[in-house]
Amino acid sequence: MADEFSFEITEKIAVLSTSKAGWTLELNKVSWGGRPAKYDLRSWAPDHQKMGKGITLSDEELKSLKNTLNELQS
Repeated sequence: MADEFSFEITEKIAVLSTSKAGWTLELNKVSWGGRPAKYDLRSWAPDHQKMGKGITLSDEELKSLKNTLNELQS
C-alpha cells in the first residue's frame, strides 16, 4: 500500500514564468508530509493539483544560492 502524499503551500513568494499550457514556475514555501515548510522551486499546474520535478531548499541553502547568484552578476 502506498504512503499518503501530502503537501501544503504555506507561502507563495514568486511566479518566475508561465508556459503556454498555463503551468507556472514558482518559488514557494511548502510543507511536505506535515514537516516544517522549506523553500521550493518547481512547476505547478494551474490548479496546483499537479506538479513537476523541483528542488527544495533549507533557509541556509537558499542563502548560499543567493550569495552564489549575486557573485555571478559581478
